[in-house]
Order: sequence, then structure tokens, then C-alpha cells
Amino acid sequence: MPIVPPPTPAPSPPPGQPSFHSFDPTVVAHSSAFATLSPAARRQHLHALIQVCTPSELLFLSTTIAPLLKRDFLRALPPEVSLHILSFIDDPRTLARAARVSRYWNELIQDDCLWKAMCVRHGFSRDADAVESYRREQGLDGRRRSSLAWSGTPQPDADRDQPARAEIDGFPYRKFFIHEHLRTSNWLQRGRLLRIHRAPLHPPVTQDPNAPNGAQGPVANPAIPTSIAIDSSWVVVGLANSRIHIFSAKTGVLSRTLVGHESGVWAVSLVTEGGRPGPPGVPLSDNTGDPLVATAPQDAMLPPILRYALGLEPPARMNDLAPDPFADGKAAEPPPFGKPSYPGGASDGWGQPNALIVSGGCDKELRVWDVRSGYCIYVLRGHTSTIRCLKVLHGRPVAISGSRDRSLRVWDIQRGRLLRVLEGHTQSVRCLDACGNRVVSGSYDCTCRVWDVDTGACLHVLRGHFHQIYTVAFDGVRIASGGLDTTVRVWDASTGACLALLQGHTALVCQLQLTPTMLATGGSDGRVITFSLKDSTFSVVQRLAAHDSSVSGLQLDDRFLVTSGNDGRVRLYEFELAMAPSAFEPQCRYVRDMCEPSESVWKVAYTRETCAILSKKAGKMVVEILSFKPDWE
Repeated sequence: MPIVPPPTPAPSPPPGQPSFHSFDPTVVAHSSAFATLSPAARRQHLHALIQVCTPSELLFLSTTIAPLLKRDFLRALPPEVSLHILSFIDDPRTLARAARVSRYWNELIQDDCLWKAMCVRHGFSRDADAVESYRREQGLDGRRRSSLAWSGTPQPDADRDQPARAEIDGFPYRKFFIHEHLRTSNWLQRGRLLRIHRAPLHPPVTQDPNAPNGAQGPVANPAIPTSIAIDSSWVVVGLANSRIHIFSAKTGVLSRTLVGHESGVWAVSLVTEGGRPGPPGVPLSDNTGDPLVATAPQDAMLPPILRYALGLEPPARMNDLAPDPFADGKAAEPPPFGKPSYPGGASDGWGQPNALIVSGGCDKELRVWDVRSGYCIYVLRGHTSTIRCLKVLHGRPVAISGSRDRSLRVWDIQRGRLLRVLEGHTQSVRCLDACGNRVVSGSYDCTCRVWDVDTGACLHVLRGHFHQIYTVAFDGVRIASGGLDTTVRVWDASTGACLALLQGHTALVCQLQLTPTMLATGGSDGRVITFSLKDSTFSVVQRLAAHDSSVSGLQLDDRFLVTSGNDGRVRLYEFELAMAPSAFEPQCRYVRDMCEPSESVWKVAYTRETCAILSKKAGKMVVEILSFKPDWE
């Protein structure tokens, strides 16, 4: 016999809330009569009824009526209209609070179109390298996905309760905005100190047992930092005691020390692993060079592990370069000669699997090192005096070194050979900068020269300074030079004509950096001056009394300016964020000192998420590595 389950009882009313399923006949008649009244009479009736209600009855009316009056206007509107309304919100904290109203609002505010506009509004879309770095770190492939919210495609009525999610270009704009917002906040606050490394500045004096009367042995050079290079993975420091320290930019740990130079290291360059080869048609490593001076390649005798590090076995791989998600289909105009060099001393690789270091110094040798193993791959000889400066081209295994022997030399660092010698200066080559296949060198002979790396031709000789040149900057369009005559000159890279003579410093101009719209200069007088490049007048944007002594380091991007000085301070400035295009460059405001005061600061360099400060404290060389990476990752 089948078992029939008992009937399920009706649910009980919540505590404190009476049930009104059975009405009194008087109430039913009253409701029917109320429904027949005119609107004016209904209001009068309600007003009279409220007047005779007790406080508890009024409270009952309030709690009953309030939910009936609430209306989710975003749910009632089409998703496209709701997203358009939300796009007028400027403050990300307002969007975050709105996402907590309901699940529907939360899903609606997850839409990437809102956060893409927020990225543009807060200036997080202007640095294409930052976007590409984030894409690479997150392993994004850049595949395009459809967007219903903004495509105009009609949605079925059955899906009206589900907000349209727009995942455009496969790029997570919301996560990117959160990452950049937290990173910027870390810069403005304190960041996180990864490590502090201290080393004796002067090594202990030893006794030479073979010397008569116990005379002292040879005195080693002090461990003074002379050069620095930094990227997202490594911090490389060259020292006057012939050593090279490699620190991890992610943990701050001293990974290894490179030993091989016989004298002080005066120049280092870091080649980032991976990357993409240079433009099509530009020789990568098969350039024969100048037949009169080119040397034979040395790569045939290398062990497989070092050939692999250089990208020779197997051939160098190419990283797919996804389009800029903020470009909106508009391709940015590339510089006329290629990509300018990075201010941090690093360069993009040509697809090789390992990071490389190129170094030069007082022993006249150029050395190529594998960062992962610490091996010295090549020792390249040819200079007859100290190597004072060097650069590695983006996407090509080509290094250019400048020396006190008055020449520049072009090297193939993948196959270990000299390609050509650039001669023309009559005194020591003090500085150089590169952009694409063009190199600008500054010399103590008071001139700058523009060279074509692939042909070795001297394209222009820039004359105008009447004292030694100490620093140059080159962005592919303009050249800036500064030196001991306290002036800065701006030159046209295509014609070699002098565009401007900029004054304002009262001592040696030792620091320069060019951006697309601004020129920043630092001098031994402690001043930092910014000039606008938006017009032909090169007007002064701001004069900063940044330090009480010489400016030893200067680096800027579109948001921050970092300076260091021999007064022992490192200072952070923030540029005002312009919400709309302006004919004037934004000024910067002082934010904070980035470290405790020291006796002197030798070098400072930073990337988006890491800053390295080299200073002297209590007679020791101190390396401080700061991280601004968001902790939520």
C-alpha cells in the first residue's frame, strides 16, 4: 500500500509580524469604499487616518511603506544606459562603495569599459611600457573578446536582469587599475624596504710579507658605486674596486658578485632577457662590420650553456607583442630612428633566454656576463684607455662604448667581436646616448657627434659649448647636452641645428633626461630645472632647489621625479595630473624623502615597482632596495 506523505503546513509568519490572510468584513468594506474615492479625497482620508494613529502604528506604517518606495534605478534601465551613468564617476572609491549595494550593482561595476575609462582618467594608460610589463607579468595573450555592452547588439529580454560584461581586448582593466592605484599609493607613502646591504667602503690594509720592514701591500680601490642598471628583475651595481654586484629586484637579495675586471668598473648595462629583435631589415648579429677593423667572432668555442644564454642555441625566441589596449586602434608614431634608451641603464633583449650584463672600466676591457650563471662570456679588447660609458641597443646584440682614448667602438656582444671604430673626437668621450641605430656622444673637446651605428658615419658635429660636455640625452627627435659651461643646448637630431640655449644653472650641468614633452636638468648647484618641449621657446616650467649640494641622480616619468644629491638626501616629487590636454606642462610638488639622510648619495635608479639607492652611511657603502609592488598580489 503506498505511503502518502502528510501535507506540508503553511509557513509561519516571522516573529513580531502578524498574519493578515483573514480580514475583518469591516476592513474589506472600508477598502472597497476607499478605492472608489477621487485622488484628492483619498489624500484627505489618509491624512485624517494618520492623525489618529498611535506612535507604534505610525512606526508600523513607516516600516511597511519604506520598502515599497525603494527602486533600483540601475536595474530598471538598460545595461548600456546604466554603464553610461556610472562612467561619470571619477573617484574609484565611489565605484567600490557602489559595488557593495547589491549583487547586480557589483556585476555591473565589474565591466571593463568603466575601468578602462578610469585608467585613462587617472593617467594609468600613458605608459605603454607599464601596460606591456603588466601584460607580460600576468601572462596575458591579448586575444580579442566580444563586448555586448558597447557593441550595440540587442540583448534578449530574458537577460535584462544580468548586466552585460565587457571584456575588451582580453585585458583586465579593473585589475590593472587596482594594481596601478596601489602601486602609486605605495610610492606616495613609504613602500616596502626589501633589503639593506652594507659593505666596508675601504678594505682593511694588509701587510706584504715580501716587502722589507713589513711595508704595507698595495691599497685596493674603495667600493664606491660608479654605475647602476636596473630592470624589473635585477639591479646591477658597478664599483670602483673592480667588482659588480647583482641584486634581485624582487627580493633585494644579493644574488652574486662578478669578479674579473682588474681595475675599477665605470660603466654597466643590463640586457633584459627575452624581448624582440629589432626592426625588419636591420642586421641582428650577422653584420660583417668594417672590414678594416672588424675582428673574428668568438662564439664557436663557447660551451653550449653560454651559447644558449646568448640565444645562439637554439635560436633566440621572439615574444609576441600584443597591441596597446589603450591605443583605441590608433597606432602610435614610432620615433624616427627607433626606441630611445631607458634612463635606468637597461635595454630590451633580442630574444635571448638569459639576462646579460655588459661592463667596462679602467682595465680597457669590455666584458659580457651571463646573469644566471655568473660566467664571463666574452672579454673584448681594443680600447687603449678607460671605458667611460656604454649603451646596448634595444632588440639588437650591439653595444657602443666610449673611452678616454677619444674613440667609440661598436661591438657584437652575441658573437664576441668588434664591428667598427668611430673616430673623430679629439679628447676623452665622457657620455653617450642611443636611439635606434643612432648614437650621440659627448666629449671633453666641447662637441657632440651624431653617429650611424650600422655604417659608422659621423652624421653631425654639434658645436656650441665652450667647455667640457658631461652629459647628453637623445630621444630620436632632439638632443640635449650639458657640461661645465653651466648651459644646456638643445639640438635637432635630423639637421644638427641648435634649437635653444637654456640657462639657469650656476655650476656644472651633470644630469639630463628627455621625455616627449619635458626636459629635466640637474646641476652641481643643487638645482633641478624642468623645461617644456611643447613649443619652440623651451620655456621654464619649474625651478627646484632640490639639494644643498650637487645633484648626483635624476630620473622622471609621467608621474614622478626622483632626485638624489651629495647632501645625502633622495627626494620624491609628484607631477600634477592634468585631466585634460593643456598647452602647459604640469608642475611637481615635493612629496617626501625616500630614505633616511646619509653622508652622500652616489646613485639612484628606479623602475615602476623597484627603487635602488646607493649611499654612504657611517663610512660604509649602503645599498637600499625598495619595492612598491602591491601586496595583494
